[in-house]
Amino acid sequence: MDSRVALIKTFYRGLPTDRAKLETTAYGFDLIAQLQARGIELEYGELTISGVLHKYKLTRIIPEQMDQLLSWHVAKLGNVCLYFDQSANPILAFNLDDNRAINSTGSAGNTGNVGNVGNVESTAEVELATRTLVAKLEELQCPPLVIASGRGYHVWCRLQAAVANPQLYRFMIHLGAAVLLAVRQHGLDPNRVKLNLYPDIRIQDLVSLRLFGSEHARNRVFSRVRAGNTLLDEAGSWAHFEEHLAHRTIASHVFAEACRAVAGERESGARSDRPSV
Repeated sequence: MDSRVALIKTFYRGLPTDRAKLETTAYGFDLIAQLQARGIELEYGELTISGVLHKYKLTRIIPEQMDQLLSWHVAKLGNVCLYFDQSANPILAFNLDDNRAINSTGSAGNTGNVGNVGNVESTAEVELATRTLVAKLEELQCPPLVIASGRGYHVWCRLQAAVANPQLYRFMIHLGAAVLLAVRQHGLDPNRVKLNLYPDIRIQDLVSLRLFGSEHARNRVFSRVRAGNTLLDEAGSWAHFEEHLAHRTIASHVFAEACRAVAGERESGARSDRPSV
């Protein structure tokens, strides 16, 4: 087995592997026949008009087949996206993108793409939101893995043990609110940041997230790791990924304390907003 496949399997342990979304430039009945010949079932396929990337939701995947899909993933033959468990997960992620529904209009106050780090096509709002989120997670002793994703970043936290999804969601909601408030306090528009949370308790059986080691669909750039304000090259990203896996998994008692801290800050902030009598 490719050592990179082993790293990915270890990092994302706990996520269901009997289903996945495969993003690839390949398409057609021959591809579907190859998958079905392995016993994999196709739940749906989505063919993009531009031909940039086609998406297939696959189910009834056995471990050996997942190993094959992950070998395609690290070989850049297709991106594997995994779904989250419906009750509890040992991993969570924030997905920060520029909100093109707003940014593409060119309305007043649009800061445009600034690409502060490498060639990431992010805006000033996304950059500030990402820096703020990383700083808050580190203050809580929850070191994140930050991965460039075209128009923004995926920010992962790996936990020692699975935590119930409602607790994960409350933790992320509190942090997300604080991050967007910081964007506003800096005179920028938080509506220009598209912030998605994984697992999302409302749609967790519908949405998946791309794993580290992928290649961006449009610009064909490897999804590099962000360390501080630097985007590492591909080799450096894999080395950082391995180091993060070995030394930055968040202990259960540390995460529990972080949850109490963000909930306490939220409650304190709510009380301070109430008018005095």
